[in-house]
Amino acid sequence: MLRGLLLGIVIVVASACSSLSTVRLQPENVEVGPGLRPVAAIQANASSAYLLFIPLPGGVSLDRVVNRMLIVAAKTMGADKVVNLQFSVTPDDGIWTLRKVIGWRSAEASGIAVQVMTPAADPAADEGPEPGPPSETPPTTTPTTTTPP
Repeated sequence: MLRGLLLGIVIVVASACSSLSTVRLQPENVEVGPGLRPVAAIQANASSAYLLFIPLPGGVSLDRVVNRMLIVAAKTMGADKVVNLQFSVTPDDGIWTLRKVIGWRSAEASGIAVQVMTPAADPAADEGPEPGPPSETPPTTTPTTTTPP
């Protein structure tokens, strides 16, 4: 009896697993695009066990790993956006349904948290448009002639 109870507790505890891994990035060593400053690389994983087609607590979805884990972690670290977003989830239909007899379903998302850098303000913005590029051809001059007196 005690052995069965312990096995049940282990199954429930192990049924919903999630992890979030982050690493701070040095902006001078990682290129993410113009106007963006990398903050951190983030990876979120979640898995859920199934027993006889019944999901044990802690279901897995892309919404959970992308929106509730990865993006929340990025915003907490001071980022404005996530770039290079990659994600995957174990399918829920087709032949994958058989995996629910005794198995698991997992989802993963990863990306780079970035801050959007605004361009410096133009102090001469009120002075009108900037002059165009200089002309490549020199201006033509008309020869002046003087008439004798």
